[in-house]
Amino acid sequence: MNLFIQRLSTNPHYAKALDWGKLLTITSGAQILIQGIGLISSIIVIRLLPAHEYALYTLANTMLGTITVLADGGISAGVMAQGGKYWQDREKLGAVLVTGLALRKKFALYSLLVASPALLYLLLHHNAGWIMAVVLVLSIMPAFFMGLSGVLFEIAPKLHQDIVPLQKNQVGVNTGRLALISLLLFSFPWAFLAILAAGIPQVWANKNLRKISTKYANWKQRPDPHVQQDILVFVKRIMPGAIYYCLSGQVTLWLISIFGSTTEVAQIGALGRLGMLLGLFNMLFATLILPRYARLPNNAALLLSRYLFIQAGFILLSTCVVSLVWNFPLEALWILGKEYRSLTTEVVLSVANGCLGLLVGASFSTCTSRGWVIHPLLSIPIAIGAIICGVTLLDIRSLQGILLLNMFVALVEFGIYFSYNLIKINQLRNLH
Repeated sequence: MNLFIQRLSTNPHYAKALDWGKLLTITSGAQILIQGIGLISSIIVIRLLPAHEYALYTLANTMLGTITVLADGGISAGVMAQGGKYWQDREKLGAVLVTGLALRKKFALYSLLVASPALLYLLLHHNAGWIMAVVLVLSIMPAFFMGLSGVLFEIAPKLHQDIVPLQKNQVGVNTGRLALISLLLFSFPWAFLAILAAGIPQVWANKNLRKISTKYANWKQRPDPHVQQDILVFVKRIMPGAIYYCLSGQVTLWLISIFGSTTEVAQIGALGRLGMLLGLFNMLFATLILPRYARLPNNAALLLSRYLFIQAGFILLSTCVVSLVWNFPLEALWILGKEYRSLTTEVVLSVANGCLGLLVGASFSTCTSRGWVIHPLLSIPIAIGAIICGVTLLDIRSLQGILLLNMFVALVEFGIYFSYNLIKINQLRNLH
């Protein structure tokens, strides 16, 4: 027995499994805490805001996600891909990050000019009033600007797998959000205060993130024109797709906002909050797995095995989550409150949508982390065709129909990125 234990302890596979076990235990434990705090904050917002205010909150929050994607335009993916090449060189990694941050500031202005009028129109369409609509647009600014830079500040420690400081920072910012939301909404249940309370703590978080990343990257540099050119080549390939997915990724909410009632906007927003539980797995993937995948050598067999392992894990996870909600829909809806208790079928469809989103996101991220970007002239027409086909076949006048449409489009998008990953890996094998 002692001999067996001694051999096991010296086995390199055992040591690697033990390291991964410790890392997953520590990271998942912290992420459960982070997601738990975030979920409590979301439940407080859902339960304290009246349905009309929550509908306005949903519209503003969705537009915040949209303009964030537009302002990124593939910059963070380009920085991750470039940073993966120089992650052990503090000066070069710093040049990549500084250049990416400078590009993001320029893109942020353009995205605001495009998206702000659209948000104003939707808010006015749902009876917000001019003053409230303008206040809501202004309230998303702190979260928008801080979120843009925060993603880039995290890249260096993620590449070096310095996870604990990142998680401490996330716990702090989520605790701050919970405190502010609880303090403000119990007295003043207004949508713009809920958005401000979520964005202000990110200012403090970004200061900490910059300090953490300074250990691995020198920020005291000017943007490098050569690095900028490399990132922009990447952005030019991603930007058309980013613009398209800003529209299609929230197709359910846009259709409900235009054709549905304010109550249905609140319902789909509330159902989407349950997807925060899936955020735990998305964060684990982005923090632990994706940076390691970006650092892998150009070995086709190794990349294929790791990629298929990632996809199999997400498919198994999705099957378990959807089955759980299918069997206990009322228990899931209890979290949202009595106003949403009748949405037993919709909650299953909403969670299935969230799981498909994990699969699509994982396939897209693994592609871009290797510097592989599918040409938008190929991906966008296929996705648009899927939307047209879904609109033709499904009744999009109901919440169920719109959720089914979103699932159908997500399945097509998953097929696109899954196939593209396999094609690029196969090309790499042929090249070598």
